[in-house]
Parts: sequence; structure tokens; C-alpha cells
Amino acid sequence: MKKICLSVITSLILIISTCAVVASEQAEVTHLARAIQFPTVSFQNTEDIDYSHFSQFHAFLRETYPLVFTQLKVETIAQYSLFINWKGSNKALKPVLFDAHYDVVPIEPGTESDWKYPPFGGVIADGFIWGRGSLDDKVSVIATLEAIETLLQQGYAPQRSLLFSFAHDEEIGGKQGAANIAAHMKKKGIQLEYMIGEGGFVLEDNPLLPGKTTAMIALAEKTYISATLTARGDGGHSSTPPKNNAIIRLAKAVTALHENPFEAKLVAPVNQMLEAMAPHIDGVQGFLFRNQWLSEPLILLAMSKDRTANALVRTTTAVTMFNAGIKENQVSQQAQAIVNFRLLPGLSTEQFLEDIKNIVDDDSIEIKTQQWNTNPPISDMNGLGYQHISSAVSDVLPGVVVIPSLLTATTDTPYYIELTKQIYRFHPFTFPIEDVSKVHSTNERISVNSIINAVKISTALIQTAANP
Repeated sequence: MKKICLSVITSLILIISTCAVVASEQAEVTHLARAIQFPTVSFQNTEDIDYSHFSQFHAFLRETYPLVFTQLKVETIAQYSLFINWKGSNKALKPVLFDAHYDVVPIEPGTESDWKYPPFGGVIADGFIWGRGSLDDKVSVIATLEAIETLLQQGYAPQRSLLFSFAHDEEIGGKQGAANIAAHMKKKGIQLEYMIGEGGFVLEDNPLLPGKTTAMIALAEKTYISATLTARGDGGHSSTPPKNNAIIRLAKAVTALHENPFEAKLVAPVNQMLEAMAPHIDGVQGFLFRNQWLSEPLILLAMSKDRTANALVRTTTAVTMFNAGIKENQVSQQAQAIVNFRLLPGLSTEQFLEDIKNIVDDDSIEIKTQQWNTNPPISDMNGLGYQHISSAVSDVLPGVVVIPSLLTATTDTPYYIELTKQIYRFHPFTFPIEDVSKVHSTNERISVNSIINAVKISTALIQTAANP
């Protein structure tokens, strides 16, 4: 009981101190800080999820954005996801969907003390808002709602209907949130002009374009596939070890996958990204990007040496889990490993499976893959959605270079394939290259200036999308 009371008191002190610190901040800053304080964590084992925090977050949104919830049609999907319809005056125009999610990934046990500020404290300090969700993806939810609420206060009326989806389980695949939101829209016969989901962002000091700030609009994302490799062998006492050792054979298999990466290729939309960068680069590099027919081998060689750039030109292989043995003096009869792959656009799953079987080169190793989503096609760089995002960014951040890109992670956008072929992945916030590693990691944070600009960009996006 004493521990519980102490925890409650500590939390109250944290909230009170946070409120005192942020009293002079702009509304969007304090609102994002408060949003972070709701631990809406999606655990892979859904039985571990405390959905009371999700309901409390909903209550916070309703209190904070009263016009959104009273003037617009707000529906709750699958108990915890929100779907908002801002009806336009011109029914002939297809609607546009803005998609984000408010669930977050867990804090890795044992790393809590590594955080500079509590991961769910929503602390504002050093020019940043700190906490889980500050980058992925409560910032998008809050920026969008701030923009809508302000426009409603001003009496703004869109010509095009605008739809907003805030999912609650993107971090564990979106099977309840995005899947049901998409099904709900399909049932209503909705077809979208385009949609904007999470993925791209405004990046300071892009290593491919030094000294420049780039707004990266992802036209596609890599296909996510995990393979479970199982080896079986002879067990027994470790004093008389068998030759057919399951752990050894599995280790050889995953080592082969690790040491034999897939061939590097320059495919769309990465080649389009380099072409868009070329006018902003002088010298040899600009020439190489403009003349990929000649320079492709050199470009691939250079990008393969950088961890981040390598993921743009290669189907990646990551051994993420290994499980074998139950006792130190007992040889295990079975060993399992999970290997996560992110496929480049254009690589068929059939060819991929054939390739990994050839690399493992051991028919006794069982390879099973989980069910994967069919990814959307590459969106049109000349499409209306791309033009709208580019225009909105340029209005708020003049001088920023807008470029197409490939999202190397994965989102829940595949659920929307039947609603539109034009899916653009873009976050409205800005952050430096060194903070990329903080997504899903320790000391996740966003600058105060970034959330302020994110609201401005979101407002511009809504207004641009609302017109023919």
C-alpha cells in the first residue's frame, strides 16, 4: 500500500510540476505534453494492454478539443480508434483521409533509468517535449486536432470532405484499428482522392543532402516479413554431445542469412529521390544523381556503406530473436530463430522465399513466414496529394527541399489499398538526423519549435486539401 501511495504522490507532483513549467507555453505544446502522460502502450501480448489509459486519452481529447467533438461527426471504431468526418460542401469531390495513431511502443524493461526525464512524464525542458509518443505518433494526432479546432473556431468550411483516423493499435499491426476503420469506410462506399499517413518527415542535415533541410514524402514502404527458422537434432547429455546439434545448424543458417545480404538495387521511389536532390547538389555527386544510367554502380556502392542509406537500396535482413536450450548440461533437440526482412518494392514474396531457402541451403531447416500484408503500389509523385503536401510545407517552411522517398519501416496503410492507390506518408514535424535513432528508443523527444510548426503545416495541409 505504501508503494502504491508513493507512486500516486510522485505522479501528482510530476503533473503539477509539468503544468507549472508549461504554463507560459503555447497550447499545442502543453497539449502534447499532457497527451504523452497517458501510457497508451500497445503490447504484443494484448492481454497486457491496459485499455483504461486509452479511454482516459479519449476523455482528454474531448475536453481539449470541444468543437471537434461537437461540430463534427466523430465515431468510435473497435472501441478505441476514432474516425472523424468533416463534411465538405461539394459532394462531387472525393474526400481526403489524414491518418495517425496514438498508441505507443513499450519501454524496454531495465532501461527506465536511462531516460533523462520519465518516459511518460511529458516534461518540457531544454527546448524539447520529452516522452514516448512525442515523435511516434501522438505529435501527429495533436497537431492535426489543434489545426481542426482552430479552423472551426474561425468558422472555416471545407469544400472537400475531410476524414481523420486516429488508430489505437498501429504498433502491433493495426488489425483492430486501421483494419476496421478501412472496413467501415468501404461499407459506406467511400473512395478517397488520396490519404496522408505516417512515415516521411522534415529532416535537418540529411546526410544525402548536407546542409539542407528536406521534407521527405514517402511514396512507398517496404514489405514487412518475419521468418521463423526451426532446426531439430539429437538431444542428450552434454558429456556425450551428438554431431547433429540443432543449435549449431540453426546458428549456421542465420549466419548465412546475415553474411549474404540481398543484392543492392536502385528502384523507385529511391531513384526519384536522388533525381529530385540532384539540382541542389554541385559537383560530382550532383552529376552522379542526374545520370543514374551511368553512375548506378557507384551510387549503390556508396549507399551500401551507410546503415541508413543501405536500407533504401537493399532488402534487409535482421536476426532479431534466438531461442534454444533449457539447461546448461543438456543438448537441446530444437532451436528457433526469428529473422525480420524488409523487402524493396518490386521483389515478389515468391522470389524472396526462394532466395532465403537458397541462402540457408539446408533442407532440414524448417522456414515458416507469418502472414504479411500486400503493400500499396508506389504513389504518383505528380499526383494531387504530393502537390498538396509540397505546397503546405513550402508555405510554412520556405527554402525546405521537398523530395520523394521510401519508408524503410512499415505502417498500417496496406489496409487502405481498396480505398485509394495514392497513399502518401508524411509527418508534419521537423527533427535533426541525430534524433532519428530516438524513435522507439530511449529519450524520445521533439522540439518545441517543431510542434508549433507541425500545427502550422497541418493547418496548411487541411486547407489545401479542402479545395478542388
